[in-house]
Amino acid sequence: MDIVDTHCHIVSDDLARYPRSPLGGKQSSWATTRPVTADGMAERMDAAGIAQAVLVQATTAYGYDNSYVLDSRAKRPDRFLAVGTVDPLRSDAPAHLEAVTSAGLSGVRLFTSGSTVPTQGEWFAAPESFPFWEKAAELGVPVCLQMRLGPATAQLVALLERFPTVRVLLDHLGYPAVAESPADAGADVAKLAVHPGLHLKLTHRTLEPLQAAGKEAAAFLDPVLASFGAGRIAWGSNLPAAEQSLPELVALAQDVLAEVPEAERREIFAGTARRLYPGLPG
Repeated sequence: MDIVDTHCHIVSDDLARYPRSPLGGKQSSWATTRPVTADGMAERMDAAGIAQAVLVQATTAYGYDNSYVLDSRAKRPDRFLAVGTVDPLRSDAPAHLEAVTSAGLSGVRLFTSGSTVPTQGEWFAAPESFPFWEKAAELGVPVCLQMRLGPATAQLVALLERFPTVRVLLDHLGYPAVAESPADAGADVAKLAVHPGLHLKLTHRTLEPLQAAGKEAAAFLDPVLASFGAGRIAWGSNLPAAEQSLPELVALAQDVLAEVPEAERREIFAGTARRLYPGLPG
């Protein structure tokens, strides 16, 4: 099966050329204890049978300096695309977005919450960000949004309503509370499908609790697949933030999605990614 990894991170071992500058001044533990270089990622992809991968900026290692993902993409254009982190609140955000995409980024990422940013920010939907979103719509640039559903969901909905043509990829499905109730979590995610630009990035953050839920996983997967359709869902490994090996992460996704029809699994593992990122070589 064709597999595209839409969410993996790389960290260089060359500190002089690529100095660390994590967002907020705090580096994530995985970037310190188990970093993977671009060369190492290519080797892991070979072992897992993965054709191409989208290198998502390791924000908790490099902040807004996208040099390493850009250089790695340039070195292996047959294997990698690059998604970089940007600041939508900077005064020249539209011009900056156009410049970084012209430089080689196939998409951008807004990091509003994560392992080193426990408080969910709402700045991604502030009026000051609107020029950025307008330019993203004009350029057709996919925007990955790292956030947690909950109090900030209202801001996400308002943004999707204001900018319906922007393709927004919700990293880790917004961390739905699957472990608490697969059915409730599925309903919360499914109701967001009315926004046509919203896509879901399915990673181990959701797949692990779904696997633990056993047969109850269907209470989450069924409404989400029915509402979004497989064509708006893309798999990503989250290596090396995920502790498992890349083959293990592929196996995890295949296990959880085993009852999903093959045509839909093909969409989740590659088809959606290739539409979102047409620069991926076939």
